Amino acid sequence: MNSEQQSDVQFLTSENMKGLPFSEAVRVGNMLYLSGQMGIDQSIHLVPGGIVEETRQTLENIKRTLEKYGSSLEHVIKVTVMLADMSEWAEMNKVYVEYFSRKLPARSSFGTSGLALGGRVEIECIAVLK
Repeated sequence: MNSEQQSDVQFLTSENMKGLPFSEAVRVGNMLYLSGQMGIDQSIHLVPGGIVEETRQTLENIKRTLEKYGSSLEHVIKVTVMLADMSEWAEMNKVYVEYFSRKLPARSSFGTSGLALGGRVEIECIAVLK
């Protein structure tokens, strides 16, 4: 894990994210801001299976990133969901509520004209550190 620090701000990037033009997460005080996550595997390829499997992998990636930097899904306070096709909203939401069932973060969602790598879903979040 590599971090560049400016006063109370830490720009956090793991080894497998080096070379990308953004930080994996930014820590400001007791807040953690995650960059958008997609349904990609370790080799940075989209998982097969469409919106359901991409959403599941996206949320697993978010869970792993939050835990790596000192938070968890239970500490997420805000989520932004971007969908390549809003008609897939219901399928995405079924998987989403498996991960956020007790404490529902504030959420915004919108459709896009396209996502990186031809993805169906991208999700970013803000969490409080444990």
